[in-house]
Amino acid sequence: MLNIAVFGSGSGSNYQAIAEAIEKGQLNAQIACVFADNQDAFILERARKFGHPAIYLDCAPFKSKLDGEAEQRAIGMIKEHGGDFIALAGFMRIVKPGLLRAFAGRIVNIHPSLLPNFPGLHAGKQALEAGATETGCTVHFVDEGIDTGPVIIQKRVEILPNDTEETLMNRIHEQEHIAYPEALRRIANGDL
Repeated sequence: MLNIAVFGSGSGSNYQAIAEAIEKGQLNAQIACVFADNQDAFILERARKFGHPAIYLDCAPFKSKLDGEAEQRAIGMIKEHGGDFIALAGFMRIVKPGLLRAFAGRIVNIHPSLLPNFPGLHAGKQALEAGATETGCTVHFVDEGIDTGPVIIQKRVEILPNDTEETLMNRIHEQEHIAYPEALRRIANGDL
């Protein structure tokens, strides 16, 4: 069974999809704790509603990475809560080598594109600006690169002629909520 520490920065809809899959018996896992790098992130409210430890992680002085003292605090708190696996669910920071070493091969991320296409920020906008006809989402293992780790699963989303970034991202998020629990189920079942 996976004991998952979830990291997020925003609404936490992917966290909720994972938590619901666990509750329905579709995923042999449990949520050990939920971290957010934003005190007001809705993911923390969602975690409290599910009864999971909801932890604000102050990442100062860094704005775009989890490093230094904050990284060490996170590692300690994950272990304290019995976590042995990490799911990045909209966590808008770069994970650094300390966390990667502490949980080697046990960190996954979801990204709103068909990697290796459109890595990094604003993937939906990148796809639209490139004139792509399809994009989607990817669940992948995390390595030291940005959105470069081995792919676990991808879901495709057609880009419609009148799509805006918002309409496209809404359809991608629908697929993310299917893909993330499915990828974690494969890992939990030893199918990878």
